[in-house]
Amino acid sequence: MSALFQATHLSKRFGQQVVLEDITLGFEEGQLSGIMGPNGAGKTTCFNVLTGRYRPDRGSVTFAGEDITGMAPREIARRGISRSFQIMNLFNDFSALDNVLMATPLVRMKGFNTWRDLGADSSAQDHAAGVLAQVGLGSKARALAKDLSYGDRRALEIGVALAAEPRLLFLDEPTAGLGAEGTARLADLVRSLKQRITIVIIEHDMKFLFDLADRISVIHWGQVIAEGTPQALKQNEWVARSNLGALT
Repeated sequence: MSALFQATHLSKRFGQQVVLEDITLGFEEGQLSGIMGPNGAGKTTCFNVLTGRYRPDRGSVTFAGEDITGMAPREIARRGISRSFQIMNLFNDFSALDNVLMATPLVRMKGFNTWRDLGADSSAQDHAAGVLAQVGLGSKARALAKDLSYGDRRALEIGVALAAEPRLLFLDEPTAGLGAEGTARLADLVRSLKQRITIVIIEHDMKFLFDLADRISVIHWGQVIAEGTPQALKQNEWVARSNLGALT
């Protein structure tokens, strides 16, 4: 059986700098997959190629058997892929509920006039409220995004990504800026989401990733240098010698 999402022989350069070289990755449906590596390893560029923000110079990307190589992020999203961002991308002066409403497929397809109409649509409101409940923000639906705590804003961004009812969810450095309590709360949220959606996480917090992932790919020097289960990677000689193996 082929992977739900498959990237094959991806390469990407910016000018004379080769950032990705012959990257091959596969993400199985129903699993939580991780991508890790040191700063400057190329993992963020890889993530952006996988989600359509950058077009690869060589190689291909398929999702559910369809070639999506070079498609615009909007086209990729329509096929059932959502992503969050390392730098949060929220409408600060809108409520948490309205942020989720704006991310629904109907609004994205038809624009802001439809979003205004959705204010009176109880089914759309119920859907958005249900998403907020999933991410632990059910009691904060009317709060403005700018008034939420940093941890709640992280949760809201995941809610925005979930609003489109994706088949595959990419999370980009979701623990960035979070303290121990916020990271633990996020881990509980991701653990609950992985029961019903396929997830790929790029993450610098190795303990967070090793505790949650079914399989992890290690990227360094623009290449995949190791892959396997968290337990297998803990035994990997290169990982053990690097600061990536310094797990607590």
